[in-house]
Amino acid sequence: MQNAIVLAAGLGRKVWPYGEFRQKCTIPIANKPIIRRIVENLIEIGITRIIVVVGHYAQQVRGAVADLQNVEFVTQKQPEGTADAVLTALKHIEDEDYLVIYGDIVTDPNNIRYIVKEFYNQNAEVATLVQPLDDEDASNWLCANTKNGCLVGIEGHPRGGSHRLCGIFAFKTSATQYLLRNPWIVINVPVGGMPPPEAEIAQSLQLMIDDGTDVLAIDTKGFFIDVDKPWHVLEANRRYVEFLTAQVNDNHITNTAKISDSAEINGHVVLGENTVIGPRVVVDGTLIAGANNNITNGAIIKGHTFIGDKCRIHDYCLVQSSSIGNRCIIGHGAEMSGVLFNKVYLYHYCEMSGVFGSATDIGAATVCGTLRFDDRDTQIEVDGHLEIPTYGANETYMGDYCRTGVNAMIMPGRRIGSYSVVGPGVILYDDVPSKTMVMAKQELITKEWGPK
Repeated sequence: MQNAIVLAAGLGRKVWPYGEFRQKCTIPIANKPIIRRIVENLIEIGITRIIVVVGHYAQQVRGAVADLQNVEFVTQKQPEGTADAVLTALKHIEDEDYLVIYGDIVTDPNNIRYIVKEFYNQNAEVATLVQPLDDEDASNWLCANTKNGCLVGIEGHPRGGSHRLCGIFAFKTSATQYLLRNPWIVINVPVGGMPPPEAEIAQSLQLMIDDGTDVLAIDTKGFFIDVDKPWHVLEANRRYVEFLTAQVNDNHITNTAKISDSAEINGHVVLGENTVIGPRVVVDGTLIAGANNNITNGAIIKGHTFIGDKCRIHDYCLVQSSSIGNRCIIGHGAEMSGVLFNKVYLYHYCEMSGVFGSATDIGAATVCGTLRFDDRDTQIEVDGHLEIPTYGANETYMGDYCRTGVNAMIMPGRRIGSYSVVGPGVILYDDVPSKTMVMAKQELITKEWGPK
């Protein structure tokens, strides 16, 4: 297969606070945009023509992949669904087979290789990647039932189901007619279901099933995350960092990197140019760190951790199982677990857990609560729908360009929009909209006091 279509035009509303001012496909996973990883994976398996469908924040997508070979762009003028996006790209492809992949998918690269292999081995008309639902709520996904390795029915956001569609498809050109016949709405929904008027690839697959054409269903191998909501950003980063660190079987230290004799290394490290691990540092796990980092003076790094370039991590801070962007500072007793985008500053005894957007400044002693008194997970509203995430329900999700004041306290499962401030002493029980400042109003009592 020589052709691939990557869909990167969606609005990304559900991933708020990370999709409002950025294209969801450019969210960083282990410090690299999602779509760039996808395109690199396609190039690795021999795809020679990659058409990226852009729309919302198109220039951010171009900026992420335009320097890669064999990439071209087409524009979907209106967000009218995935089938419409594919048809937009197909105007530029002649009579050849093609792969379709959603631009917000984070997965083991072998899944892409595997679907192409099975598509040809079984001479399929169409192949699609599917994943068992397990603990996921079927009503949050486009779902399918399978039998003997093929799809037997598709339903949009059903009350039950065995598998979810993963957003990776392989098509013969003869199957394109089913994209053209798409009714521009998902007809297969449960009674009372209310599908949006969009042309989904899933409905075209159902038309094939109705015509008696086999649609090959291939189960995922390894990890797979569709980055649809904010907690998926957290999960995708952790799963990918685990994937990367699992491939590290020995130390890889460049000639210009240094490790202090007084550092305690219990695991393997991968260090880029000019990165220094200084005195009294403890590494307990696998660490991958880029170039020009200064990790020193008693910093503690536990679990599987990925650190970008030009970071300063020092003064007895604790970083645990995290993905850290470029130019971040974590210092003076700060604790961090989760994801930092680029240029986030954590200082002075703060306790942070979750995902924190670019250029965010965390005030001294800011605390993110992660354990509720009832020991339950937080129910979060997304696009008018309440759900309990299966991963990261009690974490904090803070957008780009935010600040907190000293002693701010953020309750479990709260989201803070971009360009916002949580002021000093605020106990935050509710989500904060973007471009909003929340300040505490203090009542003071003044009395006489003195030697008498």
